[in-house]
Amino acid sequence: MKLTFLGTGTSVGVPMIGCECATCTSTDSRDKRLRTGLLIEQAGQRLVIDVSTDFRQQALRAGLTKLDALLITHCHADHVFGLDDIRPFNFKHGPIPVFASERTWRDLRRVFYYIFEAKHVGGGLPQVTPETITNFEPFFVGDLEITPIPVIHGKGEVTAFRLSNGRASVAFVTDCNQIAPTSLEALKGLDVLILDALRIKPHPTHLHLEQSLAYIEELKPQRTLLTHMGHDIKHSEISRHLPANIELAYDELILEL
Repeated sequence: MKLTFLGTGTSVGVPMIGCECATCTSTDSRDKRLRTGLLIEQAGQRLVIDVSTDFRQQALRAGLTKLDALLITHCHADHVFGLDDIRPFNFKHGPIPVFASERTWRDLRRVFYYIFEAKHVGGGLPQVTPETITNFEPFFVGDLEITPIPVIHGKGEVTAFRLSNGRASVAFVTDCNQIAPTSLEALKGLDVLILDALRIKPHPTHLHLEQSLAYIEELKPQRTLLTHMGHDIKHSEISRHLPANIELAYDELILEL
């Protein structure tokens, strides 16, 4: 299983427009963060978790020529506004299966109403095959088993994903500020945990660094990569204070499991 971090930034990206802080003006490439997304490659299958506002740029940068499925965590702009950019994949390979919870599908159908209304005329339309996640039951894409796991994002619900190829397991947990006990249980025994860590100070809808570290201590994955980070997290400064098995992810980081 090969993982490529398409983006590791928060909703405004890093650098943030108009900001002159030390992170936004940093020359360290690890401080340049597009909006969050992950590419998973397994046995010839290519899956992407979340199509961010920056998806076109990310796909070109990663050399992505085929897309077999999309997994959507929730319908916020920075996680879905790249949906229109799947059209070039449609031109070559037809509709793409999109997996999302019932709640997320309700929002996607509202935001992207023109995709699903036959009366729409003019302009290219993304072609998707809606796949609704029911009761958070596991499903397969090729030989990759995917377990959806609910987490809490303020007053909303986000879908985390655990992926296993029978030899290694990884979980992608973004945009949350609380993980219920049943969901924590489903996140144990991981080789790699990719976890939300928005900033240093507490936030009402995201994990801040101290919370993230507390969940990592409870879950005890072999390795953790922190993602969805804002501009108060400067890579070189925060990295040196982290335990050996916890790292800050960065754009274009590649892991092979």
